[in-house]
Amino acid sequence: MAGSASEYIQHHLQNLTYGKLPAGYERADGTVIEDATWTLAHTAQEASDMGFWAVHVDSLGWAVGLGVLFLFLFRMAAKRATSDQPGGLQNFVEVMVEFVDNSVKETFHGKNKVIAPLALTIFCWIFLMNLMDLVPVDFLPQLFHLMGADYMKVVPTTDVNVTLGMSLSVFFLIIFYSLKVKGVGGFLGELTLHPFSSDNLVLKILLVPVNLLLEGVSLIAKPISLALRLFGNLYAGELIFILIALLPLWAQWTLSVPWAIFHILVITLQAFIFMMLTIVYLSMAHEDSH
Repeated sequence: MAGSASEYIQHHLQNLTYGKLPAGYERADGTVIEDATWTLAHTAQEASDMGFWAVHVDSLGWAVGLGVLFLFLFRMAAKRATSDQPGGLQNFVEVMVEFVDNSVKETFHGKNKVIAPLALTIFCWIFLMNLMDLVPVDFLPQLFHLMGADYMKVVPTTDVNVTLGMSLSVFFLIIFYSLKVKGVGGFLGELTLHPFSSDNLVLKILLVPVNLLLEGVSLIAKPISLALRLFGNLYAGELIFILIALLPLWAQWTLSVPWAIFHILVITLQAFIFMMLTIVYLSMAHEDSH
């Protein structure tokens, strides 16, 4: 594990990365790779040198694993559902479904059977990923270190690749439903004829580049802001937990418990915000301008 405070922090913020190292690359231990090789990075520098196509194995693994856990729990609750005396899991799932369903009914003004299941999946999945932030920062990394993994980040939402991947998925849905509901003409009309318009044809044409710039920036900003908001809040929370872990044991308990209690609000709120913004954006995509 890391030695100094700086090394400790950098170690905990480094992902377990799998990527391709070029032929002739000299690794940190002095060995030289004769042929281009796909391998796990042993240092942060190696991870950086792997380039764009490198994969954060830990973020991807935990994200997929928690997604499967969500599906397993909800499927188990559905199979065991009863009207007699529901158990704790069924009650919890029913509360979650009702909560999300009410949120969709109040916010989404179109007709689409996909939105409610999508919103439920987003909220529960992001909540579970955020919840990993409450696991002691040294517990799982140390456990995986004993099994040979040099790095292990267990909170997927502290990886901007994960949050940006989810937000881009929402962005593609926005484009898809905008084109489906409004048509190509209606969608392009929104981008080029708003917010400024005129009855004068010449002036209307002159305003098209201005409208396209403003509406284009607004459209592109949606997935970026959606991703960075979630990433920034969880990354900051994780960093504070890491800083607390550097303190003496008595100080750790004094600070980590109140921060963990407060952080429960943060992780829930961030999952809720991501879900609600997704519903709002998709509701706007379903508004027919004709």
